[in-house]
Amino acid sequence: MTLHDPGDGFAAAAEQGRICSLAARGQRDLQQRVAVHPSLFPALPVDGAMLSALALSTAFIAPWCTAGQLRIANLTSLWVTAEDWQVDSVATSADAAAALVAACLDIADGAAPADGDELGRFLAEIRDELSTVAAFPRARPVWREELRRMLTADLREWRWRAAREHDETCLPSFEEYLSNADNYGATWVNVSHWIATGEARTVDRLAELIAASREVQQVLRLVNDLASYERDLKSGDLNALLLGVDRDDVTRQIKLRTAGCRALLDTLAGTCPREAEYLRREIGFTTGFYHGTDFWGSVEH
Repeated sequence: MTLHDPGDGFAAAAEQGRICSLAARGQRDLQQRVAVHPSLFPALPVDGAMLSALALSTAFIAPWCTAGQLRIANLTSLWVTAEDWQVDSVATSADAAAALVAACLDIADGAAPADGDELGRFLAEIRDELSTVAAFPRARPVWREELRRMLTADLREWRWRAAREHDETCLPSFEEYLSNADNYGATWVNVSHWIATGEARTVDRLAELIAASREVQQVLRLVNDLASYERDLKSGDLNALLLGVDRDDVTRQIKLRTAGCRALLDTLAGTCPREAEYLRREIGFTTGFYHGTDFWGSVEH
């Protein structure tokens, strides 16, 4: 068998190597952002492996992109981790969490971040970079709305957790929890990526893409919960497995919803083939990744 015999996996390995090179470049970019905003990223649980995992996810989900085209997806994914940490672990009151949300939405509308607002400064950097994209002025209201939905969902979950601290039986239903999956952040990241890289026809179909992304996002939420249950128990975070369903129930929901997503994406592929493939790969990569690990590092190291 020669080195270039297609039967030896050469082509597949070469393609995987190319994708990993995209991820390596993305990780270095993320490390630079962390260095600029160190207060947003405590060394644990935001470790080097987490940055690598974020960059790998975007590279494998959209392997047709250049490193530059993946930059906004990487930056928004990193910003979501910072925002999640600020709401979940830093905000000590509902008023503090609500103030954080309000400040972020003001920045999305064009305001300058307040002195000392590192989360806002990072968001402003993303906003300003997206502002250089031709499609952004037209798509900006959609981008802002998806940010609002994500932040509102995070604030809602903050209040659910606070209520549970006073009464352990005070929990949302499984259906309420899953309908709040915007707090996972995937759709805002996806919209940011599509605006940054998409053609005019993609921006024209953002409503369809967002509807599909929300269905995919619910699958990702459940896959994440199966992987992070033990960590969530220790941290006090909510998890689907705390809401009257067991692993078998959640696994059935994942299979059912994944089948629904596949049918939806088959239809979407007729008008948005690249974006439909992106969403398919997002489910596939995330499902495979969470079989073995989690994005967050352990605070117990």
